Amino acid sequence: MSTSSYYVPATSKWPIISVIFLGFLAVGAGMLMTSGSGLIPFLIGFVGTLWVMYGWFMDVFKESQAGLYDAQMDRSFRQGMAWFIFSEVMFFAAFFGTLFYIRVFALPWLDGEGAKGVTALLWPDFVATWPLMTTPDPSIGGPDAIVNPWTLPLINTLLLVASSITLTFAHHALKHQDRKKLINWLVATLVLGGVFLVIQGIEYVHAWTELGLTLQAGIYGATFFLLTGFHGVHVTIGLIILAVMLVRVLKGHFTPDQHFAFEASAWYWHFVDVVWIGLFLFVYVF
Repeated sequence: MSTSSYYVPATSKWPIISVIFLGFLAVGAGMLMTSGSGLIPFLIGFVGTLWVMYGWFMDVFKESQAGLYDAQMDRSFRQGMAWFIFSEVMFFAAFFGTLFYIRVFALPWLDGEGAKGVTALLWPDFVATWPLMTTPDPSIGGPDAIVNPWTLPLINTLLLVASSITLTFAHHALKHQDRKKLINWLVATLVLGGVFLVIQGIEYVHAWTELGLTLQAGIYGATFFLLTGFHGVHVTIGLIILAVMLVRVLKGHFTPDQHFAFEASAWYWHFVDVVWIGLFLFVYVF
């Protein structure tokens, strides 16, 4: 790592290209969920986003391996990653806030409680409960049943907690230049994360086909899939990042003193794990 001058990266095409493909991805996903169409823009956005990630990662790898980054660049990367994770915290805080607002304020108001309890006049027979199995409007059916938190969700919680532990062991091995343990623990983390996604897919199929728990199953179904679905997307992104870290480890890129890319991926993965614990408690258990 050079310390004699501050490296200014060359002009990059990736930011604007990423915005375009993320736009395709968002529009396509929205169309798929609302009308069943939109598969083509979704696939364009998905494949394009993967291409952007590959190209952008490669540029950073080449700059890093060329010794172009100095201590100031390292601080910039750390600050940037910290702000990125903060933005992700705010992203999930909005959805958790929606959940809490519904449960603490909106439902009691519809049941006649509080200063806005007059709204109970709309549906005088409505009884506020959570999970909301019977919606105020009879035209919108609630779920037939909810997912038992002590089955697949508990297994997934244990898997993600274990993956944070294995990733910490991998980071420890990297600091001590133990490449064999580093690779083994990192592969274990990837396996645990992959199994998590498989189990979540099984849970979704079970909920959708057997429990009547769908996006159309009232506010509970909508918030359930909104929170757990976005978390699943973040797990997928985290696995892609960790897979890239594994490739770099196999190429011998990191040293005990210079491995912020690995450290940043660990920050992200631990954040994803903490979010899941919140989801397990407030979506599945309470």
